[in-house]
Amino acid sequence: MKKQDIAIVCLLFLALLGWMLYQNKIARAEFEEQARQRLKREAISPEAAASATLRASSDPASVIAPTETPVAPEAALTVSTSAVARLPEQIATLRSDELVVSISSRGGAVVDATLLEHKATLQPDSGPMVFDFDTVAALRWEGLPGIAADADYTIQADTQTVTLTTQSAQGLAVERRIVLRDLYRVEVTDRLRNTSDRPMGIASNWVSLGTFQCGTSNNDILGVDSFGAWTDAKTRYWETDVARAIGGGGGGCGGATGPLKPRASLSVETPQQWVAIKSRFFTQIFLSTTTNAGFRMDIVSAPAGYKGNPVGSLSAAVAFDGFTLQPGETVTRDTTLYIGPKKLAVLKAIGHGVDEVMEFGTFKWFCKLLVPTLNFFNSVIPNYGVAVILLTVLVRVIFWPLTHKSTEGMKRMQTLAPQIKALQVLHKDNPQKIQQETWRIYRENKVNPLSSCLPMLVQLPVFFALFTVLRSAVELRFAPFLWIGDLSEPENLFAGMIPFIGAINILPVLMAGTMGIQSYLTPSTGDPMQQKMMTIMMPAMMLVMFYTMPAALSLYWTVSQGISILQMLLQRYRDKIKRDGEGAIVVEPPDTATRQMRRRQAR
Repeated sequence: MKKQDIAIVCLLFLALLGWMLYQNKIARAEFEEQARQRLKREAISPEAAASATLRASSDPASVIAPTETPVAPEAALTVSTSAVARLPEQIATLRSDELVVSISSRGGAVVDATLLEHKATLQPDSGPMVFDFDTVAALRWEGLPGIAADADYTIQADTQTVTLTTQSAQGLAVERRIVLRDLYRVEVTDRLRNTSDRPMGIASNWVSLGTFQCGTSNNDILGVDSFGAWTDAKTRYWETDVARAIGGGGGGCGGATGPLKPRASLSVETPQQWVAIKSRFFTQIFLSTTTNAGFRMDIVSAPAGYKGNPVGSLSAAVAFDGFTLQPGETVTRDTTLYIGPKKLAVLKAIGHGVDEVMEFGTFKWFCKLLVPTLNFFNSVIPNYGVAVILLTVLVRVIFWPLTHKSTEGMKRMQTLAPQIKALQVLHKDNPQKIQQETWRIYRENKVNPLSSCLPMLVQLPVFFALFTVLRSAVELRFAPFLWIGDLSEPENLFAGMIPFIGAINILPVLMAGTMGIQSYLTPSTGDPMQQKMMTIMMPAMMLVMFYTMPAALSLYWTVSQGISILQMLLQRYRDKIKRDGEGAIVVEPPDTATRQMRRRQAR
């Protein structure tokens, strides 16, 4: 390995170490915040304790006390109204230009949502994308005393608003007003009123997010994100925790490492500004004006036959602390549920930092430039395949001067290679002398050996950002290009008809071929046999890595390498014209041999 390569590896190692320390700092801060919140909930002031004792001694039956321990949502569900006569279920529908939601009188919750601008499947006659929340309804209220999660509500609806009401036998009246806004937002105003003549304790309660199902694609994910409600909080991504909870080895729908648990639950006991569950392209985001008390994730493992996808479905519930309602008192809670695509422009318009669900990572500042650029090119030429090509060309044009300078530096180093090799033979027993003389030759010929590595280091953030954007951009979902039906998935030509590999993907093969040609054309000062091996091994390795990745990534990498090959061929042609042109002046490289080298050559 060359010294400059060792330096690059060391830099990458230090960057990885710094990232790990930073993540550990975030996790430690969150753990400390959870501990503080737990102590806060468990602490009882002497004044509050004395007041409670006085009320209890004066009239033991005067207070409907909250449950000592939080009622689990599963327990709330057991308080069902199935044993009594049920009202007929009614479904109210709210519609906007982007979203249609169905609201059931059973539980007063959203039972399905239809995204009008997004197709359900790749088929030309496919209907819009529908999320069925039949398993766990969205916005279902759990844990209210005397009111089951599936309680019957009376329902009144018009074109813009749905109003639902119910009341418990103890006198707790609930009114829920649901309005569908633009930007895929479902706004809810809940009012709890104590209609009895005594104080009423409300235990810890939950509001649910509807279930998301994991698809069959190896590129699909399921995850939960949250943003803490304390100072210096950061977005926390729980994909790995979700998968590990049921025995999976990776994030979201990542591969399983052993037998899976049928289901699992994870609890977070710190308040959050917002909580989101998400799939690869879509998300639900829950926000509330009332500070919550954390949330719970409910995970169900995938049925047998899901390739490497341990998480079959995922839902969540946001917790709220209990409180006491005095006679005639009303408490109001405003919440918003976003049900829609992971589209950067829409999420940024909502605010509150919910665009962090895009999970752009370290280079999010650059990702947020790439997404609107990609959409701009698509608006000029309405095809995302062409947009990816134009975006690739733009990136290569921006870095053209840098890569040109790097190639020129590598060519000059190649011309100095014989002298460096002679130095290594002459001073084979003196490594320090070899280093000194090598740097002297580089300095006299104005060559920087690290200049060839600089373009690679500078372009790494660009590649990572493009990789992140092209992997998860909802704009590429079902986007066709030439023979490719969906740029967000592998080409999958002749799927199920090819032994061992399953399907044919042409772009990864083209990518490996262009990588081999680029490696062959790149000037090298290393061992020819090593260079030949790298010309074969690197493309083969990249072919295996990219074979099942989204076609948009292979398209970007293939076009990028094609432009690089064109750049190298143009440089070679220009050099040939300079050498063979009439009247061309050939400048010989200066004689940089030392006196000892000339004496040795004279012998």
